[in-house]
Amino acid sequence: MASYTINVNGQQRQVDADPDTPLLWVLRDHLDLVGTKFGCGIAQCGACTVHLNGTAVRSCSLPVSNIGESQITTIEGLSEKGDHPVQTAWLEHDVAQCGYCQAGQIMSAASLLSQNPTPSDKDIEGAMNGNICRCGTYLRIRAAIKTASEKLS
Repeated sequence: MASYTINVNGQQRQVDADPDTPLLWVLRDHLDLVGTKFGCGIAQCGACTVHLNGTAVRSCSLPVSNIGESQITTIEGLSEKGDHPVQTAWLEHDVAQCGYCQAGQIMSAASLLSQNPTPSDKDIEGAMNGNICRCGTYLRIRAAIKTASEKLS
């Protein structure tokens, strides 16, 4: 067991965890931030996506010992009132069906738009590749990202 101070959603948080503990489990089990979901455990589905210094990463394969001074943002920290342009576009386009993958999808989309505010379809496809939606709402996801892009412009 080791003690870590990590910056999550703008707050310094103290956790005691094994150095190999994935960030996903630190967020869920130690900090009670359960919006980030477990999907596959091998960084292939995207359900566990969070931002590390603004970049989308898979938290299920990132050991807490590798976080250091990095800034972590979870779906809970994306916006105080759930009014980030990606979140509101998701609602406008009725993207979610079962909803399980949506936090990871939203975090990937928000990271894309922070780096590329006017992405092409190819850019969207590349950034969202590997975020699996078992309900198959990919067309609505793309439409919502385009709407969010317009809101950010």
